[in-house]
Amino acid sequence: MIKILVIDDHAIVRQGLKQILAETPDLVVTGEASSGAEALQKIRTGQWDVVVLDISLPDPSGLIVLQQIKSEYPELPVLVLTMHAEDQYAVRVLKAGAAGFLTKESAPDQLVSAINRVASGGRYVSPSLAEKLVSDLGSDPRKPRHEVLSDREFQVLCMIAAGKTLTKIAEELGVSVKTVSTHRTRLLKKMQLKNNAELVHYAIRNGLVR
Repeated sequence: MIKILVIDDHAIVRQGLKQILAETPDLVVTGEASSGAEALQKIRTGQWDVVVLDISLPDPSGLIVLQQIKSEYPELPVLVLTMHAEDQYAVRVLKAGAAGFLTKESAPDQLVSAINRVASGGRYVSPSLAEKLVSDLGSDPRKPRHEVLSDREFQVLCMIAAGKTLTKIAEELGVSVKTVSTHRTRLLKKMQLKNNAELVHYAIRNGLVR
């Protein structure tokens, strides 16, 4: 029996995932969480075989939760399930330690296969993403500007774009407001943006926030 923790801030999504998995006898959802803080608390107090994680989480974000899980429980496989397009987040979350990446649009057809794959120690990406990754090998296509950012700068970018203040971001990341301000300054410079308004516009245009 594969015990699964589902982390998503929408109850209807969690219920839908449970219905999909209920059709497979050896897969069982034994826990749910609706925020980053609740997710980390349950991971630290329970026993799980696979974590299904949404990237767009409140307090803290899914990226931070992923990094914390891999820091504390490096052997625990995490399957990222998100509404964001593959080309926006897939490579970043895989580099951060995710065992697989799946869009919510693909979940009905691919979720069971993805969980079985990561539970057995493998990695999972959709056929379309696998094809894209292979086609990118040896090529040097023009990359989106946000790909030059460090993981922490990318987190700050997404949090600012989501409307969070520097103080709130500092609180969630566990750093000083001055440090967050420094990250903001660096990411604006790297991306050749002038202010928060341009940053938000870029994030929306590139599907980084919902």
